[in-house]
Amino acid sequence: MDEAGVEQHAHWDAAYERNPGMFGRSPSTSAIYAAQRFHDAGATRVLELGAGYGRDSLHFAAEGFKVVAMDYSATGLQELEDTAARAGLGDSIETQMHDVRTALPLPDGSAHAVYAHLLLCMALSTAELGRLVDEVGRVLVPGGVFVYTVRNTSDAHYGVGIDHGDSIFETQGYAVHFFGRALVDALAVGWKLEDVSVDEEGQLPRRLWRITQTTAII
Repeated sequence: MDEAGVEQHAHWDAAYERNPGMFGRSPSTSAIYAAQRFHDAGATRVLELGAGYGRDSLHFAAEGFKVVAMDYSATGLQELEDTAARAGLGDSIETQMHDVRTALPLPDGSAHAVYAHLLLCMALSTAELGRLVDEVGRVLVPGGVFVYTVRNTSDAHYGVGIDHGDSIFETQGYAVHFFGRALVDALAVGWKLEDVSVDEEGQLPRRLWRITQTTAII
């Protein structure tokens, strides 16, 4: 992990420690959408990347999916495990601590669906994003569904704060890679790009793309 990655790792661990449930306990609107799309696809095994303390993973488990929840914050994942146990969902959620800058520790074709809410717009370079999306394609079954959200270049924080290059800007300690539509399209090469929707979240509000794409059916 590079210096920026180490700093962001420590920042997120500290943020979860200071403010458990910092984004609320209800699932995001994107997770509600994704769960329905995954049901429509007949999925039963879901991988969430950047699960944090698990508000969306818990929703997927409650919807009947078997979930692998990955994050690089041990603090967030411990909170997820504790919450899942209290909710009687512990058997439906497996947590794994992992940095997505490295290969996903899962076999080829082991997931029916992959979900990532605001994970791809962390402090990841364009090259790292390309490798990650390739890894997502590898672990998905043919015809598998990938739903992800990212902050886009119409967001109020785009161009604000410390400029790290590659459309990554840092404000209040959080580094964000803002996506233009060209990057969305580039990451969909070799996939079937089903939908690109505009969404908003939070009080700023954060302005998002919500992307749905599927792997080729062999």
